[in-house]
Amino acid sequence: MKAEPEVKTGGNILIVDDTPANLRLLADMLKQSGYEVRPVLNGRQALEAVRAAQPDLVLLDINMPVMDGYEVCGRLKADPQLAGIPVIFISALHETLEKVKGFAVGAVDYITKPFQYEEVEARVKTHLEVARLRRELERHNTRLEDTVRQRTRQLVEANQQLVDANARLAILDQAKSDFLGLISHELHTPLQGMVGAADILFSACGDQPEVAMCRDIFNQSCRRLLNLVDDALLLTMINTTSETGEPHQCRLGEVAREAFAQARSLAQMREVRLGEVPPEGGEVTAAPEFLGRALQLVLETAVKFARPGSLVKIRQESQPGGTSLLIETEGRTIPQPELARFFQLLASTNPMAEDGDLGLAPALAERIVTLYGGSLTVENLAPPGIRLTVHLKTPAPCKP
Repeated sequence: MKAEPEVKTGGNILIVDDTPANLRLLADMLKQSGYEVRPVLNGRQALEAVRAAQPDLVLLDINMPVMDGYEVCGRLKADPQLAGIPVIFISALHETLEKVKGFAVGAVDYITKPFQYEEVEARVKTHLEVARLRRELERHNTRLEDTVRQRTRQLVEANQQLVDANARLAILDQAKSDFLGLISHELHTPLQGMVGAADILFSACGDQPEVAMCRDIFNQSCRRLLNLVDDALLLTMINTTSETGEPHQCRLGEVAREAFAQARSLAQMREVRLGEVPPEGGEVTAAPEFLGRALQLVLETAVKFARPGSLVKIRQESQPGGTSLLIETEGRTIPQPELARFFQLLASTNPMAEDGDLGLAPALAERIVTLYGGSLTVENLAPPGIRLTVHLKTPAPCKP
């Protein structure tokens, strides 16, 4: 007996419509284009079908008895395991408010009845391609993050070896050369290539909401990876060379304002407000470009512990021979076992902030501040929150 030829499918589509004639028409049209189609007649059957086997796309009628399309879509988006499935509404409703309501509950598109086959096919094809691209980007991001974590841990191990004074001079040049080669070849080059390729793919997919979401996810991940790479390079340079800028007098207010500007984008993304730069300012002893980076990292660390809608408070206190910036948050605290090693390199693999580990930020900020004779400390507060204190040396007064 001759085996049946394998049918190639362009995607698995679930169609939900309480009108059997509409259901048959849509199913026949899409099957002719090579799609695998599962038709169901109501919202309850739709939810059961999705949980039994996740489709690549859902075509969902709005006006159905018992459970309408808005409720079905809302339940799908409320389930983290199902929220990524794109939903296209199909309805005879033409009112703008109805369309807005559809997008508000999580739909990616809207087709009005009576529908044309060409329109249905085009929209289905577009959103299946966008969903495929999103999954591919997520896989790429995961692989990149794993690579960066692995390389960073290797660098940490190399750093620990450099602590041994007897071996330090012998391996310093080779460690620096190997690190710079690693950055340029294994991380920066493929990352830049991915950014260019992704821009082309995003441009080809148009201005759909799903495309914009994917572009934001991808750009944020790339920025995070590149920042981690740059921080690792700076940390290695601080620990292995003297190329960290000669400390001299700089105005704390000017350096702090620039650091606040750099940290504000992360604060806005997390819906956290930054307090005003203390007006006292004054002069401190440090290289301004490195001190600015340290203050930015301290502010971003504080933002990660703050709850959305809260204010990160900043104040300045002066002491003989120095000045301190106190940065306080309301939100999360640091687990007690982690407090003593908060500024150690990758001291904990347990996530302390809402989006996971803190990377190199606390360690790098502490290294920079202590490089110029200052100190960086952290403590938990009640009500829950943390206080980061940056203490900096001030220039000795001139003798008359």
